[in-house]
Amino acid sequence: MYKSSDLREKDVINISDGKKLGKVCDLEVDVKTGKIDAIIVPAPFSVGNIFSKEKDYVIPWERIKKIGEDVILVEI
Repeated sequence: MYKSSDLREKDVINISDGKKLGKVCDLEVDVKTGKIDAIIVPAPFSVGNIFSKEKDYVIPWERIKKIGEDVILVEI
């Protein structure tokens, strides 16, 4: 069992390219079952792109490959 506060402290890494995506900012939860459907990681923000923010990463729970002590490994 994971607490949302525990997940928010971990870096999210895409194992496909080794890129650090950021930290979990929110969760999508199925209200009927109480299960987590996805984690949400904010899109990168750059000063040169101030008026156009990319969409956040919505990573389905089944794309999470491993939750470690310090990181969450995903495949997207």
